[in-house]
Amino acid sequence: MYSLQFTAESSSNGMLQREFTMGDVPGVLWSPTAGVAGRAPLVLMAHGGGNHKKHPAMAGRAQRVVTGCGFHVAVIDAPGHGDRPRSAHDEEEIAELYRARAAGEPEGPVVVRYNDHLAQLAVPEYRATLDALQELPEIGADGPVGFWGINMGTAIGVPLVAIEPRITAAVFGQHWPDVLAEKAKRISIPVEFAMQWDDEHISREESLALFDAFASKEKSLHVNSGRHKELPRFEADSAVRFFARHLRAVP
Repeated sequence: MYSLQFTAESSSNGMLQREFTMGDVPGVLWSPTAGVAGRAPLVLMAHGGGNHKKHPAMAGRAQRVVTGCGFHVAVIDAPGHGDRPRSAHDEEEIAELYRARAAGEPEGPVVVRYNDHLAQLAVPEYRATLDALQELPEIGADGPVGFWGINMGTAIGVPLVAIEPRITAAVFGQHWPDVLAEKAKRISIPVEFAMQWDDEHISREESLALFDAFASKEKSLHVNSGRHKELPRFEADSAVRFFARHLRAVP
């Protein structure tokens, strides 16, 4: 079992950024600059396809959670993303995605298959990372944990949350129900789910099917007009309020 090793540290705008490695898996932990020694909840995030742990979307969401709630936020690079090398399988699937896109064919079948493969690798990595982070005194083994992942982040997050009892609230969205629906049926924690009404890749019926599959008694569907990449930024603020409610903090 690998231990967590911090490799770099910086701070700005009230947020401490600590890069780390877990074996050959690189990640980043964001924390409040004030009172790092104090206990606070943790939100695990997963980035979208083709992005990385410190992508502006990740850093921006982390800033909202850290400064708005006083929580910690952690992300790791998915296999074949960020600072991790691509395998031959990664290259084949990416080439097939570009081929389908150029031919005007649906991208969904390729994305669903590839994301499922990545999730099988990433889920145990996230669980090991959570083990290590909970050994830090500022997080602790019994502190509340949330999960936030959209697009590929949902493909990784649904199977993770389905088997990880330490995660008690989750934000998902923008993915197909194939593969994920059966796993979503095992999730009963509070869930917030975002979809785009005019998504050119994921039909309304597919998005609604995935949302409907969650067994959660408390689940909220956020629907906005617009295409796949036009998810409004205010949905991030809604997610922060969601975590503030369910991980016991005042925003």
